Amino acid sequence: MDMIPLNPERKAQLEEYAKRRGQDPAAALDDALATYLEWERQDFAEAVEGVRRGYEDVKAGRTRPVN
Repeated sequence: MDMIPLNPERKAQLEEYAKRRGQDPAAALDDALATYLEWERQDFAEAVEGVRRGYEDVKAGRTRPVN
């Protein structure tokens, strides 16, 4: 974990977060990062699906593009 530079405030927050979860800071950081990346993946998938539906609606004539 020493390879990732953290400012002192973030390091203290991470240590407190890890303590509350009963983990060492590296494991807590790994869990937090995995949760964030999964959220990002889901958000991206939902955005792509929204664009796809909009495209299909325009293509089918159910709506018109905004100019």
